[in-house]
Amino acid sequence: MIRLDNISKQNGTRLIFVETSAALQKGEKIGLVGPNGAGKSTLFRLITGQETPDEGHILIDKGVSIGLFGQDVGEMAGRSAAAEVMAGAGPVSEVGAELAELEAALADPDQADRLDDILERFGEVQARFEELGGYALEGRAREVLAGLGFSQEMMDGDVGRLSGGWKMRVALARILLMRPDVMLLDEPSNHLDLESLIWLEQFLAGYDGALMMTSHDREFMNRVINKVIEIDGGTLTSFSGDYEFYARQAALNEKHQQAQFERQQAMLAKEIAFIERFKARASHAAQVQSRVKKLDKIERVEPPKRRQTIEFEFKPAPRSGDDVANLRGVSKTYGSRTIYDGLDLLIRRKERCCVLGVNGAGKSTLLKLVTGTTAPDAGTVTLGGSVKLGYFAQHAMDLLDPGASIFDTLDSAFPHAGQGVLRNLAGAFGFSGDEVEKRVRVLSGGEKARLVMALMLFDPPNFLVLDEPTNHLDLATKEMLIKALANFEGTMLFVSHDRHFLAELSNRVLELTPEGVHYYDGGYTEYVSRTGHEAPGLH
Repeated sequence: MIRLDNISKQNGTRLIFVETSAALQKGEKIGLVGPNGAGKSTLFRLITGQETPDEGHILIDKGVSIGLFGQDVGEMAGRSAAAEVMAGAGPVSEVGAELAELEAALADPDQADRLDDILERFGEVQARFEELGGYALEGRAREVLAGLGFSQEMMDGDVGRLSGGWKMRVALARILLMRPDVMLLDEPSNHLDLESLIWLEQFLAGYDGALMMTSHDREFMNRVINKVIEIDGGTLTSFSGDYEFYARQAALNEKHQQAQFERQQAMLAKEIAFIERFKARASHAAQVQSRVKKLDKIERVEPPKRRQTIEFEFKPAPRSGDDVANLRGVSKTYGSRTIYDGLDLLIRRKERCCVLGVNGAGKSTLLKLVTGTTAPDAGTVTLGGSVKLGYFAQHAMDLLDPGASIFDTLDSAFPHAGQGVLRNLAGAFGFSGDEVEKRVRVLSGGEKARLVMALMLFDPPNFLVLDEPTNHLDLATKEMLIKALANFEGTMLFVSHDRHFLAELSNRVLELTPEGVHYYDGGYTEYVSRTGHEAPGLH
């Protein structure tokens, strides 16, 4: 359906693609992977014609429709969320708009003399609208929005009043309703809760078109894709299978390449030693010349690319008391909505509690109550003896000073730490060399999240409260965080929609339901096994 034929692309002085090829065939569901800045978004823009390759061709079969979901959703205002979704549904929305105009014309007495022409055109347009499934369009639009977590009230409300995250869901719903021949989805799993994410997985599993997507959620990728294209160093490399297969195969390929490189280096060293030893002897001149020519002809094996891996280890945190957080008779309401009424909860040392619940169940509110960011309307919240709190809030990145550099931000938080110590801290979170001078305003969402974590984890807490800490983090940084937290000796209370993160780190589950909190000993994997569902809203 789509072929990339020997394409090259350069942005300024940076080479994005170098004479590389790939293809997307009917029925394929491809995951694009590669380090940040490798060119994943550029590839989408090339396919949709927003950019053109410097060399080579993008070949798209005639009549193939393409839908692109990106992170820039544009302006939305003035109509309902449901109407906004239907307006982006492709040809059917254009036919529907003409049908509405013709209906108005039929009721307009000033156009009575054109009645026969209007009626004839109305019949043609109505037949086409019916053929395209237009009368079922609103029902389908609402079904998609419901799957992505919208209430009926939100569907009918002005889309302009929605937050950025909910507008992203509207933009995603437009593409899903359109059901083009090819979907290009750039990070569709961002901004979704666990229930919506699982619904999207099931939707894409039933989608019979071709799909190419990026995602920082490895579990989501595993459930959806059947092929991986890796973008790295200007080349596109294809792997058949899911993300786990790709990760194993890529590691194996790297191991083989390293072994080949070392064997060749040993052979070259041996040949060079012979040449150096005998080059001055006339009796060995023919052998020396022969070996020199042989070396000139050998195709050199490159060592595998060493990606910069971020590693962070916690300094030992002080030991807290056995009772870390105690909530007794806690009530909390927002307007007419009661979130908690008489909640009792005890979190004990070394527990790693993940909090699950549908949208509006009170997950973030619970974390705010525990951290003292929000006060209860009734009841008490007390932290235990020697508890040192570290809190990663969803809005934490908005509190950074946009004019300050990364180094300034760390230095103002830890004025007594030496410059070398702070540079090492920045390096552990992926900011090496001159990158520490970058201003906060130019950082990506993932870079800001890493900076907030560096601030939180430098002087280590023994009680970590994390609200969606993996939003905006790429796969490599997520793995670093999971590895670091797996060795954390303290207590954790966290909310996440990343099932890999939940499974790797939790040893207790708090499920928030209308009937109260249900407790499950054992982690997220045991919760799924015992309840038969991956999220509370999917009974």
